[in-house]
Amino acid sequence: MNALAIHQHLPTASQIICGCMGLGGGWDQQPINKTHYHQAQQFIETALATGINYFDHADIYTFGKAEQVFGQVLAKQPSLRDQMIVQSKCAIRFDDDSGPKRYDFSKKWVTQSVDGILSRLGIEYLDVLQLHRPDPLMELAELAECLTSLQTSGKVKHFGVSNMNHHQIAYLQSALDRPIIANQIEISLQQLGWLDHGVLAGNPAGEHGNFCAGTMEYSQLNGVQIQSWGSLAQGLFSGRDVSNQAEYIKQTAKLVANLAEQYNTNADAIALAWIMRHPANIQPIIGTANPERIKRCAEASKVKLSREDWYQLYVSARGEELP
Repeated sequence: MNALAIHQHLPTASQIICGCMGLGGGWDQQPINKTHYHQAQQFIETALATGINYFDHADIYTFGKAEQVFGQVLAKQPSLRDQMIVQSKCAIRFDDDSGPKRYDFSKKWVTQSVDGILSRLGIEYLDVLQLHRPDPLMELAELAECLTSLQTSGKVKHFGVSNMNHHQIAYLQSALDRPIIANQIEISLQQLGWLDHGVLAGNPAGEHGNFCAGTMEYSQLNGVQIQSWGSLAQGLFSGRDVSNQAEYIKQTAKLVANLAEQYNTNADAIALAWIMRHPANIQPIIGTANPERIKRCAEASKVKLSREDWYQLYVSARGEELP
């Protein structure tokens, strides 16, 4: 398997990323307690023990509590920071007295967001800052100045984006003298738009896909690491009850289970290995905070599906044969 594109910037990065959205308790205003702390501690230690050293945050996760409890663990075990790559995202603003839920790439908001992230995590810098979703009111020169200032000050080492197509990435990159190193998009056996746009090129069946054709190719040509969120489709093919699902989903879940037995691994690992088999060497993000499931997911790094098994999963998950 070829090296990850991100390795030229972060050579020690693991191919699997642990998403931190499940930390800090619920999406409420309840304070962090000892149970939340011990969950985060076990989460971090399990990930590192299995070889996963990349952690993905966002300032909105559990209203900031995910970063806060992660920071509490680092405060008590500061040596852990040197063993990990820490990434966070900003720019989503929830509805408040000033307006509805919205996206904000203004210099003021991004700057104060990074300061808040670093404060909650209790660290001096982020390895990667990602802009969470595209802001149609982005002022390119202003944002470029902001990102340059964040890097010059030492608060951010590298920059990425999330949920952007290649046109948006290229436009942002045109104003930066440093590379955009990652793009985080939804990819799983359930979300197939990233593949279908290529496979259905010139086919009317691909007319209404909500994934911009060329994003995968642009990323591979320009060294932009694709990271996948929603990688396990909330366990749809690896243990969730599918009795009320469509027949093709039931069949796909059964196929995943059969392949897990064939490759001497588990269903979560197969679902991730399918993503990782693509030549773009996608970094799947796993959202579980369950230590045992983290261990199961880590096994994906040891699995390389055959071409035939990969296509078998793709066709099954589509629910119909390829054109």
